[in-house]
This record gives sequence, C-alpha cells and structure tokens, in this order.
Amino acid sequence: MNLRQLKQFVILAETRNFHKAAERLHMAQPPLSVSIRKLEDELGGALFLRTPSGVHLTPAGQAMLADARQALLHAEQCQQAVHAAQNGIGGLLRVGFIGTATCELLPCIIPGFRARYPRIDLELTEVTTQNALGALVERRLDVGLIRYPMLHGGPFEMTPLDEDQFMLAAPPDNPLARRARIALSAAAPEPFIMYEQARVPGLFSLAMMRCHQSGFAPRVVQEAMQVQTILSLVASRLGVALVAGVAKHYAQRGVRLLELTDTPRNFHIGIAAVTLRGSGSRLAHNFVEYAKETLQ
Repeated sequence: MNLRQLKQFVILAETRNFHKAAERLHMAQPPLSVSIRKLEDELGGALFLRTPSGVHLTPAGQAMLADARQALLHAEQCQQAVHAAQNGIGGLLRVGFIGTATCELLPCIIPGFRARYPRIDLELTEVTTQNALGALVERRLDVGLIRYPMLHGGPFEMTPLDEDQFMLAAPPDNPLARRARIALSAAAPEPFIMYEQARVPGLFSLAMMRCHQSGFAPRVVQEAMQVQTILSLVASRLGVALVAGVAKHYAQRGVRLLELTDTPRNFHIGIAAVTLRGSGSRLAHNFVEYAKETLQ
C-alpha cells in the first residue's frame, strides 16, 4: 500500500464511479481499476461493491476511509513542513545564547522574529561561547549568539550584531570609584576577579589581553564564569573586574562601573551570531538576517 493507492481509494469512495475518479486523478480508467484491485488483494478483502450504477464502499472500505484521509492529510503536512524548512519559514531552529545576550539582544530580536515567522519553533538554550561552538560542530545548535572576537578560527561564519567595550567593576568605596572614567592601568595594583580560563577561555583571553594592553598582568584572586557572579564578588569587595558594558543591566548595589579611557582604538568586544559554515540552513540564515536588520 502506498500514498498513490490511498488517494485513488479516497477519490473513488467520494465519486462512487471509476470513470469520474479516473478523470479527477488524470489517469485512464483501466489502470485505476487494476490499482484498486491490487490494493484489495494486499489488504485481503473487497473495499468496494461494484454495481452497474457505480461502486459503493463495503464495511471494510467504510472502516478504512477515515484513516486513509488522515494518512493523506499527514503526508501533505509532511510535504508542507519540508517545504517550509527548505525555505526557512518553518521547522525547528535551535539557538544557543550567552547570558548577556538576554539583556538587549534577545528582547529585541525574538518577539519580532516570532511574529514574522510564526511557523518556526524556537528552541533557546543558554550556553557559553565555547559550548556553543562545539554544539554547532556537532549540529546540536543551528545558531549561536556568542562573545566575539573569537581568538581561534574554525568552520564558522560570524556576523557581529553589536559592539561593546570592557568597563571596570569596582566597589563604591574603592578609591578608583571616585571617578566615572579612569585608565585601566590605574587598576594594576588591585586584586582582580577573572573569568574561568577552562570554561570561558575566550573571554578570559580578551580580559587578559586588555590588561596587557594597559601595561600590566592582573593579580587574579578569584575566578568565576557568569557576569552576575563576578559582580556579586566585586560587591563582596574581593576585588575589581573587567566586564562588558552590557553588564550595566546587572548592576547592583555595591558595584560601580567605570569607563576606561585607555582602550586602544581597534579593541572592542561584542556579541555575534555564528553558524556552521556550509550548513545550508535557511532557518539559520533567516534568523541571522532578521537579527542584523533589527539591530541596525
């Protein structure tokens, strides 16, 4: 039994006439009769009662009709789903995002994207940049919203979505916090709370590089992975820390964020959309293009 035979069965049941059914199916009557007979032989019983005035469903045919229509409907839905996915307008899109993307990027992108593409099911997962890249390679994610620049290459296509700079987070009673803007080099003697090298190596390397650009290697007294945790440790007066400017959304009592006056002109950080090069995913492409359009 195949979908072609099911369609022939349903149309014949609706028209109750081989000639009319053959016309609707754009085929000759004899091949239709042969096909229906083969279907009956395969199922082991007559589906139609043949009379001079036409055909009528047997009890077996009546029992089969609803399921046959449902099977054809499901087949059509499968075709539509494949077509929608191929054209990037439907299907499952898996997006991984770093925590700071929830501050501005996701609230800007997601509502409008869902309104434009209501047939796309979004699966959102919080990840680190490193985890996102691994998941893209293993095809467990379609798009990653990650911290950039990436210090190491790979089979990825990256689209910057926003640009940011490091700020210095300090307790309000720290002498550095008396000013709104300082040179990072002024913080060289301070104890630093740094990103975990093993779990967020990219952000760790960028923060260390930024310190080196200001002429010192930071004295690291504590490590953490999430910016919220780092800010809490700053508020606990364990030290100062470099955080992206977007961290102002997490600002809490006990922390001041200071602009840095000695940032090199060509140094910046931000969030980018990254996809696996050559994946051919129209869903991912449409998401990235919509994000670019929205954040321009």
